[in-house]
Amino acid sequence: MADTEEVATAEPDARQTSRITRVGRALVNRLPVLSVTIVAGLALCASFPPFGWWYSAILAFALLGWVLTRPSTTVVGGLGYGLLFGLAFYLPLLPWISGLVGALPWLVLSLAEALFPALFALLAVYVRRLPGWPLWFAGLWSALEWLKSTVPFGGFPWGVVGFSQTESPILPLAYIGGAPLVSFAVVLLGFSVSAMTLAIIGWWRRDAATRAAAPPAVVLPGLCICLVLLGTALAWPHVRKSGVGAGDDPLVTVAAVQGNVPRLGLEFNAQRRAVLDNHVRETLRLAEDVRAGRAPQPMLVIWPENSSDIDPLANADAAQQISTAAAAIDAPILVGGVFAAPGYSRANPISTNSVIVWNPGTGPADRHDKQIIQPFGEYLPWRSFFSRLSPYAERAGYFVPGHGSGVVRAAGVPVGITTCWEVIFDRASRESVRNGAQLLAVPTNNATFDEAMSEQQLAFARLRAVEHDRYVVVAGTTGISAVIAPDGRELARTRFFEPAYLDQQIRLKTALTPATRFGPFVEAVLVAIGVAGVLGAILHNGAFARLRGRRSATDDGTEGAT
Repeated sequence: MADTEEVATAEPDARQTSRITRVGRALVNRLPVLSVTIVAGLALCASFPPFGWWYSAILAFALLGWVLTRPSTTVVGGLGYGLLFGLAFYLPLLPWISGLVGALPWLVLSLAEALFPALFALLAVYVRRLPGWPLWFAGLWSALEWLKSTVPFGGFPWGVVGFSQTESPILPLAYIGGAPLVSFAVVLLGFSVSAMTLAIIGWWRRDAATRAAAPPAVVLPGLCICLVLLGTALAWPHVRKSGVGAGDDPLVTVAAVQGNVPRLGLEFNAQRRAVLDNHVRETLRLAEDVRAGRAPQPMLVIWPENSSDIDPLANADAAQQISTAAAAIDAPILVGGVFAAPGYSRANPISTNSVIVWNPGTGPADRHDKQIIQPFGEYLPWRSFFSRLSPYAERAGYFVPGHGSGVVRAAGVPVGITTCWEVIFDRASRESVRNGAQLLAVPTNNATFDEAMSEQQLAFARLRAVEHDRYVVVAGTTGISAVIAPDGRELARTRFFEPAYLDQQIRLKTALTPATRFGPFVEAVLVAIGVAGVLGAILHNGAFARLRGRRSATDDGTEGAT
């Protein structure tokens, strides 16, 4: 009996050891593929600021293409590789979030965003048998970028590939189709390079007779690369001409004031008066330089988001300070402030994050209430639920979205406003320009984040300038403030975390680009390519035929023969 018990105990131990051995062996066998997947994700991250190695995005998708088209990569394996790729991309891209709310929300957000590349990779493995797979892969990626920019809670477009290309020669494609087309082009280039490389390597490994009879299949991926380059070449002259200031568009001088905050971190909100004083002081310094001839007289001045968290419509002292600054500079000031919304109460302190035009002598005029507000920051969705999960939840604001055209008039100039978070979304700047904006302003507040985040956000503004053929003025409380030309070049910029002003001559533009007119239709076509790829794969892989065969066999009683 003792011997029997020992044998019975040893059998589960042996099975457990065998299972661990198999898992370890499988992991070792997949280690090269796992390593390449991680490198691909890191390469995509490196294409974004602060690194800005735009070409590494092409490398990232070339490597990912190899991983997903390997015969041994299953659909479930693609899901896992896509998730790993997404984590390697988002974790180093978004650490600035942890400085605001701790490490857990950063990790949760990165994991949530990594689910989109995971879904892409799952579908890509299913689609890879189609001829011309780089095109279908690029369409799938466009579809997943559209999805991640839409859901949940309005989406999170941070990490859209097109925003990594502000130093890239293919940036002019934004003039035709905005960020979605730039993303599509980068992904298509990467996968086409992968397809050509794999085809050439496979061809070279054959014997001489086979190589002579069948050249490598490089025509389709080569055609895709040529189409990207051709599109870039066609768009470049328009972007370049606008960027050098050619044309008869009227010249105006615009100033951006970066007043700075007393110190970084959440505590700055408790020092609202100090922030307002800083922006007034910097504006007075600009006015003094104008009187001394050291700076040109601006037609209008742009202050950042939250430059006056003290409501100047309700606080006479704040209103007086802003009026003093506007009178000194003798120009309207676009003031970023927080205003009580209708229905405000202590129990329900709902507010709007607004930009208000403050004219010298007459005070407040046009106003833009931020329409796309940030979930878990400016407001807390499902507040009663999330408040139980994290002590940070109650730090979220009670902001409500505004309504309007996205345009304010200052000194007779129609200025499109995309406040901070809004600049990430395609529709915000597009609607402003379609409603008559001749200049885009991006008032922002990055005081609770770091310089890397500010650099990434500045990349959004640079692409918007090309997309809509407009000069863009970015005004930040702590930086980075900048004036951007319609070709995406920075004409002037401030350093991070310093008081400064920018005073720059720009042109007011009225023409509408193809991206402004047809951007949503271009994106719909790109998404349709991805959907068509999935439908084509269903037909190509025989799923419908197998299903039809099983039904026929059931109907005539000959299922075994089928």
